[in-house]
Amino acid sequence: MLFTQDRTRTRQMFRSTWQKHTRGDMLEPLEKQIASLLEEHPEYHSLLTGNDDVVDHDFTAEDGHENPFLHLSLHLALREQVGTDRPAGIASITRSLLLKHGDGHKVEHMMIERLGLFLWEAQRQSRAPDEQAYLASLRELL
Repeated sequence: MLFTQDRTRTRQMFRSTWQKHTRGDMLEPLEKQIASLLEEHPEYHSLLTGNDDVVDHDFTAEDGHENPFLHLSLHLALREQVGTDRPAGIASITRSLLLKHGDGHKVEHMMIERLGLFLWEAQRQSRAPDEQAYLASLRELL
């Protein structure tokens, strides 16, 4: 999705980035973004340094746990959307939400909940996400 269609490679990138970060190795620009995001999610640190089986684990709703790699990927996708203002208007919505709530991480969580839902619905219906409906949904948070 973000880096590749290959789930395993994406998950390995999160893990290797965290390992490089904790060793103090030089990071590429994307790795710096990932490391910054991972610092905001200490609940995932043991997952990123633990058993390699997590790379192939299927996270399901029945587990009672969210998919941490999906969660992190949604954060990165949202940051890309805001940084490029695509869909047009999302940067303005984000600024307004930040003014209202004052907590960037909380705002991102509110927004990625909507992003995840719109991506899931589009995938389920085999269509592109409806950007205007997505933006309207984000405006409801205001």
